[in-house]
Amino acid sequence: QVQLVESGGGLVQAGGSLRLACTASGTGFSIRPMGWYRQAPGKQREFIATIDSGGSTYYADSVKGRFTISRDNAKSTMYLQMNSLKPEDTAVYYCQLISDRVYWGQGTQVTISL
Repeated sequence: QVQLVESGGGLVQAGGSLRLACTASGTGFSIRPMGWYRQAPGKQREFIATIDSGGSTYYADSVKGRFTISRDNAKSTMYLQMNSLKPEDTAVYYCQLISDRVYWGQGTQVTISL
């Protein structure tokens, strides 16, 4: 049974930083592509960033240059370093892992205040 657990969300002021973590269990973490998505109130879930098993990354234009995705295969954990946060970054952030199917974490709330 694959499980994904996110952590690190919270409330910060605009311009601040947060680091999210997503720890996986029940799968061969190191070989799985993973990603971060977010969903703001009243909006569809949107793609933020992805990282493959080799460490190659891809970002949405809205976060490029501000967010960094990374992974530590020894810890079965993926990270999202978020800098220069804006109020429009406020959302529930979800991690995703692709194995036999797509798996999602439970989400972690990120709120950016003015």
